[in-house]
Amino acid sequence: MSFSLSTTVVSLEGEQLYTFEYAAFVTETSIAIVQVYVELGVIEAIGSMLHRREIARIGQIQRLRQDLGLNLVGAAMVLDMAAEIAQLRAQLKAHQTYRSTVN
Repeated sequence: MSFSLSTTVVSLEGEQLYTFEYAAFVTETSIAIVQVYVELGVIEAIGSMLHRREIARIGQIQRLRQDLGLNLVGAAMVLDMAAEIAQLRAQLKAHQTYRSTVN
């Protein structure tokens, strides 16, 4: 399967955006699954386009569902918690760095 240039656009922020069709192809799912994920709020779309990070999230969800047998909600929760932990770790590190420079 090949894709034309119309499968990608550039956002106002200069980021590449991809069609649902492209996302379905690279994650080996279907357009219907991508649409369901958007409708359920598991991934965020900009109209009918997706950021690369959302496509990666689809792939991560698929792996969690296949490898660990998680349902869709469980897989989304695992990814959300992992992102929150990473954010908290970054904040803690920044706080520790700040404290070490102040003292």
